[in-house]
Parts: sequence; structure tokens; C-alpha cells
Amino acid sequence: MAEYIIYFNQQWVGDHSGEWFRSRGPLAMAVVHKMEQAGVLIYAGGLAEEVEEAFSADATSGALTFTDGPYGETREYLGGLTIVNVASRDDAKTWAGRIAEACGWPQEVRRLKSRPGAD
Repeated sequence: MAEYIIYFNQQWVGDHSGEWFRSRGPLAMAVVHKMEQAGVLIYAGGLAEEVEEAFSADATSGALTFTDGPYGETREYLGGLTIVNVASRDDAKTWAGRIAEACGWPQEVRRLKSRPGAD
């Protein structure tokens, strides 16, 4: 089994009507429920769109500092993510495809490294 993160940047969502977004919610939740039933879901959820409410923690200078706002100056930011624990890369592709179809926007998939000592 391997853990994969399936995620999207908010900017990949595109401009749609409120009605369109409301129509996607039940479709996306159906996929989440299927992942739960299959026993592969670790986490699924969207992030608050208000990036100005984000904050960053940085200890690279040797002293821990907290800064309001996102860490990097960027126009793209994470919109939501799902983490699954599946038997194969093909299984991760299957779930990512189901999420992409339900949400109506692209998803990126990356395998998570194993935690040291987690074997």
C-alpha cells in the first residue's frame, strides 16, 4: 500500500456560476463516500479561499518567526486535497480520475514518501 496526495490549485477551477458549483458538491461527496467505503480514504477537503487568512512558520534563519499570509509570493495556491492509501499507482489514477470528473477541474497526483520508521 502507498499513500498518494491528489490535489488542485484554486486557479485550475475556472470561472463558473454558483449553480454550477452547487451541482458539483453532491458528485464530489459521492466519490468521497465511495473512497470511505473502499477503505482507502485518509483525508479529503478543500481549503479556505481567503489566502490572506493564511500564515507561515519559518525557522530557516535559526529563529522561529510567524508571518501573516502565504509563505511565497505567488498567484497560485492550493485549493483542496485528498490523501488515499491504495495498493497501486493505477488505483491512485482511478480515484484521481473520479475526483476530476466529479469536481470538473484537473487534479495532480503525487506519491507521498514513507515516514521514517513507519514500516
